[in-house]
Amino acid sequence: MSPRVPVGVFVRPPRPGEVKTRLARRVGPERAAALAAAFLADVWAVVSSLPWARPVLVGTEADVAAYGLGPVELWLQGDGDLGARMERTLLAALANEPAVFLIGADLPALPAAHLEAARAALTRHEVVLGPADDGGFWLIGARRFTPGALAGLTWSTASTRAQTETALIFHGLDVGFAPAWFDVDDPEDLDRLEALLARAPEAAPRTAALLRRTS
Repeated sequence: MSPRVPVGVFVRPPRPGEVKTRLARRVGPERAAALAAAFLADVWAVVSSLPWARPVLVGTEADVAAYGLGPVELWLQGDGDLGARMERTLLAALANEPAVFLIGADLPALPAAHLEAARAALTRHEVVLGPADDGGFWLIGARRFTPGALAGLTWSTASTRAQTETALIFHGLDVGFAPAWFDVDDPEDLDRLEALLARAPEAAPRTAALLRRTS
């Protein structure tokens, strides 16, 4: 695989009331937005630390300043459900690149080794999924993709990852896997993250610092 593979981080601007609404029920919309910004900063740092990766924001708005990271490469998600937006992004990237990865912005403390493992898996498979502990997936990477492979799936359920794997295979794609990880959507996920960062704050320094200030 050629160096500098695009790793797109799917994200929306971290504005109160518009992001992390399930977390906001416990911590309030302002703190939920601050957490979303910290999560993004930590995920961006992990991707940027990999010499083979080209970090790209895949956002919902064209104003790059709205995401709080400074001048970065930005692709727009466009319209449709999550499957349509991911599929559009994958196909557009593969028109110009030999491979592409997409990940979420809510993966603070994601080990760089998980991305390395995903990259290695993509040398052996056409598509790679990173299973999430809630039944979804935290990563999808591709060297080849088929239009319609992510259409009609049910998102944010305990069976999303399994549905996606079945659909990809049905569309003739060879599927491999990266290690599992967890995204932070619910208060229980935040509890898990806080316990992890209490032991290893360096895993997500921006998030750890925020949690220390607001605990």
